[in-house]
Amino acid sequence: MKNYPNVVIFEHPLIRHKIAHLRDEKTSTKEFRELIEEITTLMTYEVLREGVPTAVKTVKTPLETCEQTVVADNAIAIVPILRAGLGMVSGIHTLFPAARVGHIGMYRDEETLEPKEYYCKLPDGIEDKLVLLVDPMLATGGSACDAIALLKKRGCKNIKFMAIIGAPEGVSKVAETYPDVNVYVSTLDRQLNENGYILPGLGDAGDRLFGTK
Repeated sequence: MKNYPNVVIFEHPLIRHKIAHLRDEKTSTKEFRELIEEITTLMTYEVLREGVPTAVKTVKTPLETCEQTVVADNAIAIVPILRAGLGMVSGIHTLFPAARVGHIGMYRDEETLEPKEYYCKLPDGIEDKLVLLVDPMLATGGSACDAIALLKKRGCKNIKFMAIIGAPEGVSKVAETYPDVNVYVSTLDRQLNENGYILPGLGDAGDRLFGTK
């Protein structure tokens, strides 16, 4: 896969350690959910290193007052792509518990592999917020591109997309279609199979998160 200026692949040793457990078919639903949350928190720390709206606040210490930079109130919105993206919300809320949450519902047509939208509910004023669009798996890139298009139609200008596992095909599609959207992936896998699943991957993230298979 070529290098894209708007793509960051973390490959952090601690994240790789957790990914190894995440992939394991023996990992329980509870453990899988916890790992998704932990990896998301680690990613969020790095994702928000730049581009976060800030404000200056006066703080009184035991010795004096000082000016301190803080994240601006109501500056961040989390938008999971249903249903697997829900598993990443708590990981971001660990760092930003007041962040508003919107939802975009999509499913993949099993024959065409194309995404179909079935639900969208976003916080008021989302167009003025930094939007963290999240989905554990970036496979073909279809759902991510459609979700980004939907957010842009609602006026969103500052969008960051986060995925835990990405395939080269999906990463390339999102990066090329939306060069103004930063794409963050913790681990880049080898390829997609004929059914559009990531290899080696971890199976269906939604089923493993919610114990539906």
